[in-house]
This record gives sequence, C-alpha cells and structure tokens, in this order.
Amino acid sequence: MILVDTSAFIAICDKAEGNNHRRCVEALYDFKQRNESLATTIPCLTEAMYFLHKTFGWTGQEKLWRLLEKNAFEVHHPNIDERVRMHQLMSKYKDTPMDFADASLVAAAETLKTSNIFTLDSDFNIYRTIGKKSFEIIP
Repeated sequence: MILVDTSAFIAICDKAEGNNHRRCVEALYDFKQRNESLATTIPCLTEAMYFLHKTFGWTGQEKLWRLLEKNAFEVHHPNIDERVRMHQLMSKYKDTPMDFADASLVAAAETLKTSNIFTLDSDFNIYRTIGKKSFEIIP
C-alpha cells in the first residue's frame, strides 16, 4: 500500500510542475505496472481539490476526478481512533507545523501498516509513525 499526498496529486495534474510532474506521472505509471495499491485520505483529496480549483478552476479538478473515477486510488476514511491520533500528531508537530491532511496520512499509515508515501512534501522526512518509523518517500 502506498499513500498519496496532496503534493503528488498537484504535480500529476499540473504540467507546469515540470520535472516534478514528469517524476510523479512516471511513478504513477510504475505503480500501475506493478499493481501497487494506492490510497489517500478525505483530507488530502479535499486539499488537492481546493488547490487545483484555486490554480486552474474546474479543469484542474476534472483531472483529479478522472483519476478518482478510474479507481487509480482508494479513499481512506479516518476512523475515530485515527482522528484522536491526528489531534495528537498535530499537537506534537505544531512547530513544523503539521496540517490536517498530513496528520490524516500519518494516522492512516499507522492503521494500514505502511510507511510508503507518494509525496513531494519534505515534512514527511520529519514525521514518524507511532513506532518511530520513518517514511519511505516516493518518488
């Protein structure tokens, strides 16, 4: 299981991201070839839709909708334990700071028992799961 962060969605949908766009599209293609399971969280999906609309309007959001409709990734819904954990994480990393979407991914990683994250966000070099495990950042 590989968790997908907002930054990867933005890079995939925005050709102006240049090298990041190319790297993320290639990684997405590679995941598909290897039949890797991808997932994101509702907070990340919401954040990505917001930024895509802010930059491109509906056309940016439409690109992400196409990925969603092709079942390119699952949408993980945080349960009550994860929401409690998200609060703890945001408090712990308040000086970074950690946003709601990032907290949802770390909590999901703990629940889904994965350390693989598809992101361009360097904050994931700092974040640790409950077992102090670091993330394997892709690409």
